[in-house]
Amino acid sequence: MRLSELKKAGRAPSLPLTIELADAAGTGQLQLLSLLRVMPGERYVGAGVWRGRTVLAKLLVGSKAARHFQRELSGVRLLAEQGLTTPRLLADGLQEGEGGWLLFEFIEGAESLADAWQAVEALPPLADEQTAVLAEALAAIAQMHAKGLWQEDLHLDNLLRQNGKLYLIDGAGIRVEEAGKPLSRNRVLENLGVFFAQLPKNLAPFTEELLVYYLLSNGEHAVPLEALEKQVRNVSAWRLKDFLNKVGRECTLFSVVRGAFALRAIRREEEAAMLPVLEQADALLDQGHLYKTGGAASVGKVEVAGRPLVIKRYNIKGFAHWLKRFWRPSRAWHSWREGNRLAFLGIATPKPLAVLETRFFWLRSRAYLVTEFLPGPDIIERFAPYVEHGDAPENELLALDHLFAELIRERISHGDFKGHNLFWHADRWALIDLDAMCQHSSVASFAPAFAKDRARFMRNWPQSSALYQLIDQRLPKEIGVAG
Repeated sequence: MRLSELKKAGRAPSLPLTIELADAAGTGQLQLLSLLRVMPGERYVGAGVWRGRTVLAKLLVGSKAARHFQRELSGVRLLAEQGLTTPRLLADGLQEGEGGWLLFEFIEGAESLADAWQAVEALPPLADEQTAVLAEALAAIAQMHAKGLWQEDLHLDNLLRQNGKLYLIDGAGIRVEEAGKPLSRNRVLENLGVFFAQLPKNLAPFTEELLVYYLLSNGEHAVPLEALEKQVRNVSAWRLKDFLNKVGRECTLFSVVRGAFALRAIRREEEAAMLPVLEQADALLDQGHLYKTGGAASVGKVEVAGRPLVIKRYNIKGFAHWLKRFWRPSRAWHSWREGNRLAFLGIATPKPLAVLETRFFWLRSRAYLVTEFLPGPDIIERFAPYVEHGDAPENELLALDHLFAELIRERISHGDFKGHNLFWHADRWALIDLDAMCQHSSVASFAPAFAKDRARFMRNWPQSSALYQLIDQRLPKEIGVAG
C-alpha cells in the first residue's frame, strides 16, 4: 500500500499492512503489525517491522501531513539536543502527495506512567505507590523545564518507563521558549497547571506536597501555590468543556452518528457491544426486569452476553407530549451528557455506555439510554436498620459527607434527590437518574438549587428519627461550609 492510500483506510485498517516508504534515501517497506493510536485520515501510530527490526511508526497523511511531520520532527530533535531521554529516531521522510513518516526504536517491555497510575489509582489518596508514579512524572517535567522545553499535550501517556528509565515521547507536543535555559515562571505555572488538573480531585489537598518532587529537579523558580491552584482551576474548567463537546461528536473517545432519523452516541470501546443493544432495546426491555414502566419513562435491568445493563427508554405519551419534546434535546441526551460530566469529575455514577434519539426528519421521538448496572442497595434500604437509633456505619456517613462536598465544590444540583436515586456501590454513594441534573455557573443560581436538593434528601426519613437528626447535623446547611 502506498502511504497516501492510508488516509482512506478509516479507523481500523486491516492488519498486518505493508506500506511503501520510498524516498530519495531509500527508506523501503514498513510492515505495520498493530495500531496504538489512530486519527482517521490524518495520523496512524503503531508497531511494525522495518529492515528486520521492530519500530514504533508514526505515519502522517492527508492535507495536514507536512505540518504535523515538521512539528513532530522539531520536537524530537529538541528533546535529543537537550540531552533528554527519548526513543531514538531511526528514519524519517516527507514526500509530497504521499505523507510523512517517523520511525523510532521500539522500547520493549515499556509501560506508560498512565498504565502505572491506573494500577494504583484506587488506593487511598497519596499512598506510597501513587506518590512514586507522580514523583517520576514531576521529575521528568522538571527536567524538561530546566532545559527550556515543555510538553503542550502533557499527560501520563507521554511518559514511558522501562527498567527504571523514563522516556519522553510525542515530539509533536514539545515547545521551546529558549533552548538550554530554564523555562520562565509563567510557562512553568501554565504547564504544571495542565498536569495537576488531570489528577483526581481527591489529590487536590496534596498539591503542595507533590510540588516538592518537581522542585527537587528544577528549583529555578519559586512556584506560588495560590497561583498554581488558580491555574489548575482554569485548566480544569477548560478540560471539562472540551470533554463535554466530545461526548456529542465523532472522536477517539466516542462514536457518534447524527442524521435526520437518529442521533446515536456510544463510548468508543463499547461500540461493538452496544450496537446490538440499541437495535433491540425494546425487546430487551420487554424481557428484562422492569423497575418502572409506562408514563414518561420505562426502566429495566437487562442481561446481554452475561453482562447486566440498565436501559432507560424515554417515552412519548401522546401528541401533546410530543409537541413539548420534539424540538429540544431529549432527556436521554441530557442524562448522557450529565453522566459523562460526573464520570469526568470523579463523582460516582453508573458508567453511561450509549444513547439513542430516534428522529423523523430531525424531529425527536423516543430516546434510549444504556448504562452499567449497579448491584448495590439504595440509601433508603441501606440505612433502614439505623433509622430509629441513628447508628449508621461511619464509613458510609463519611462517604455521604464526601458526596455532598463534591457536589458543592462543582456547584452541581441533582434536581430529584430522593433516596432511590442514591446507591451504595464500591464503598461510594453513586447518583442515578440525572434527567434534571445541572452544573451551575454561579453561586447565586446554585444556592437555591442546593437548598431544594438538601430538603428533598432529608425527606427520605421522618424528621423525628435519630437518623434524620444525625444526617441533618452532618450535612452542610449552607453552601461554602463543605468542599
